[in-house]
Amino acid sequence: MRIANAVLVACLALAGCTTVSEVGPERAAADCSVATAKSAEEDVTPLDPKPAPQLPVTVRSADGRDVTVKSADRILAVNLYGSLAEIVFSLGLGDRVIGRDTSTAFPAAAALPLVTPQGHDLSAEAVLKLDPTVLIADDSIGPATVLQQIRDSGIPVVVVDDEQTLEAIPAHIRAVAGALGVVEAGERLVTRVQSEIDTARRSAPTDGTPPRIAFLYVRGTAGVYLIGGDGAGSDAMIEAIGAVDAGTAAGLQKFRPLTSEGLINAAPDVILVMTEGLNSVGGVDGLLKLPGVAQTPAGINRRIVDMDDGVLLNFGARTGKAVEALAKAVYGPC
Repeated sequence: MRIANAVLVACLALAGCTTVSEVGPERAAADCSVATAKSAEEDVTPLDPKPAPQLPVTVRSADGRDVTVKSADRILAVNLYGSLAEIVFSLGLGDRVIGRDTSTAFPAAAALPLVTPQGHDLSAEAVLKLDPTVLIADDSIGPATVLQQIRDSGIPVVVVDDEQTLEAIPAHIRAVAGALGVVEAGERLVTRVQSEIDTARRSAPTDGTPPRIAFLYVRGTAGVYLIGGDGAGSDAMIEAIGAVDAGTAAGLQKFRPLTSEGLINAAPDVILVMTEGLNSVGGVDGLLKLPGVAQTPAGINRRIVDMDDGVLLNFGARTGKAVEALAKAVYGPC
């Protein structure tokens, strides 16, 4: 998921904007149509002061192995979402990162060489060529044979739990910090990130009827059209801004194929999509041609919110900023 240029006019310029708490859902629905959820800070913010790794350490990997890390001089942190590299950079160790996955596309990391040249599959050749001293990954990336090949080469591989929820973020930060020998920095980052998430959650309006938001995962070039439900990850972001996940309310689990009947029954007031996905179907006009979209309250009112692919379902160290940006795009006046 690489950052795509938005083709829509942003609903919100963060400078001088009315705060989320100053408007309610009804006003938002009346005043706004298409909006891009965009944080004022597109890059990661590293901790200051920067920590110095205390190594070697032996940690229990999420795959049940005890892994000894002797050096954090050359770090690879890869997964499907880009969250692990984001955590490493946020800890202040970005200058030690030597490569990236496809989803790690924030400015500080964008120039690093790819180790996932084929979508989200690791290339053993690309990894070994970079000669990392430690590889941090989770079960969202593989294949397992490549990870084993990397282990067999003598590179420590630390696997982190891949639960994608707001509640799991502190554990992910602690796991990464522990593997890199910067435990104290990990606690500082947990405190900062949790504070940002809590602040963003409190900014959501508490008056009026919460809007129903449906997350659609669309890839027009591949013919993939899905709606998110309970446990999809998008539901956590939607609920964090005080809204109702329409897919969950309709009884859907994870991701399900998009059908006209299903979406109409979900009756979303707002449709949330990834920016690259929206571009892939030809923008809002193309989205409205998908099954059931034009017949929903969101379709009728053209209430579409898009958000960068590498941010919306990232669940990394910038999640608090992502929640804040999503809330402002949904509730803030254009």
